[in-house]
Amino acid sequence: MLLTKHSLITDTNPKSAVAEAYRILRTNIQFANVDKAVKTILFTSAGPDEGKSTVTANLGFVMAQAGKKILIIDADMRKPIQHKIFDIDNGQGLSTTLVEDVSGLTYVSATLQDNLHVLTSGPIPPNPAELLGSNRMQRLIREAEEHYDTVLIDSPPAIALADSSILAPMVDGAILVLSAGQVTKEYALQTKERLETVGARIIGAVLNKVEMKSKEHYYYYYYYYGSDRDEDGGKKHKRRNKKSGPKN
Repeated sequence: MLLTKHSLITDTNPKSAVAEAYRILRTNIQFANVDKAVKTILFTSAGPDEGKSTVTANLGFVMAQAGKKILIIDADMRKPIQHKIFDIDNGQGLSTTLVEDVSGLTYVSATLQDNLHVLTSGPIPPNPAELLGSNRMQRLIREAEEHYDTVLIDSPPAIALADSSILAPMVDGAILVLSAGQVTKEYALQTKERLETVGARIIGAVLNKVEMKSKEHYYYYYYYYGSDRDEDGGKKHKRRNKKSGPKN
């Protein structure tokens, strides 16, 4: 099994409805913009424990299964978890890379899934926001873009911390992970507005931890997916293609 403590459902139960939801999410991201590929994606949430790290890991897993070369960067240097999900040593990682100013790929680790690599957070620094806002971080992202088909960045919740707002302008798109029954509509909108204020392009939202009591209920949520700009690049509008994110 790939994991020890935190299971990847896309690995442990690939035929489940939740695993299929991740594959649908993968497809939606692929077609998020037909003119320009979305290569760097930031994942954040309104508050803690909404499942953004699990979503990032599982999405990276199914993308790699499809033959894409994927890098997951754990930029949540306050509460990192990707090293636990993939059972990777976290003695060196993103924080080490930024402090030492070495190649952005120096401390990247392979996983047991072909094509999937992880840059763990590294030791928790006293100044995460300053490191993430540095020119070194921007160079790291650009270097990763050159070597990987897609780079997924796991970042802290957006409301309480500045980290996600700092990273959002550096990437092609952002995805909000919202926990059903946990986050309020007002809180979710506040998160969206905060990110858009700094120039983030929100390409979608994943409704996580949905109770799927019946097949019909499952599919109602299953196809809900985010928002995008109109063809003229103007005001965003809701896409009612019914897409929801996974429960796990």
